[in-house]
Parts: sequence; structure tokens; C-alpha cells
Amino acid sequence: MTQNIQSKIKELVTSNKVVLFMKGTPEFPQCGFSAKAVQCLQSVGAVVTAVDVLSDPDIRQGIKDFTNWPTIPQVFINGEFVGGCDIIAELFESGELEKMVAEPPQAA
Repeated sequence: MTQNIQSKIKELVTSNKVVLFMKGTPEFPQCGFSAKAVQCLQSVGAVVTAVDVLSDPDIRQGIKDFTNWPTIPQVFINGEFVGGCDIIAELFESGELEKMVAEPPQAA
């Protein structure tokens, strides 16, 4: 089962430009950190694929295992793990987040 979850996560992050693993949904975030991450991403015009970890315990644990990062939310841009709320907020403040969202994915 764990392998299937890891495959599902890998598929999500590689087939979508911006993926946000969060508590709740962009419309109804269930924690302040998730709400802040959504706000930053939407402010730079990102089209976000959101995954509600509260509705799927396997994904909730699986994403932590996938990134070796203990907290939610987690943001991926162009298939790369960027970080959680604090990192996204810092990137937003510095203007880097907008550049990251705008640039095309790197060819493999």
C-alpha cells in the first residue's frame, strides 16, 4: 500500500505545475498555515492543484515520508519540493515565488 501512495504522490507532483498538500481546501483551509500558503500562491497567480490530507490519512503520512518533511502544508512547483508555509511566505515576500511559478518546468 505504501508503494501505491508514493506512486500516487509522485504522479501528482510531476503532472501538475503547482501542487499544495494542505489541511482542507483552498476555499476552506483547515489551518492557518495552509491558508497562508494558499494566499501566497494565489497572490502570484499560481494555478494550484490542492490535495486535502485530512480526507486521506494515507496521503497525509505518505507525503511526509515522500519529502522527509514533518509538517503540512507542503508545496511542489514543477515537480520539485519547495517547502512549507514559512518557506513559501519568504519566497513570496522576496518575489522569488512569482518567478518560480512563472518559469516553465525544466526538461528532464
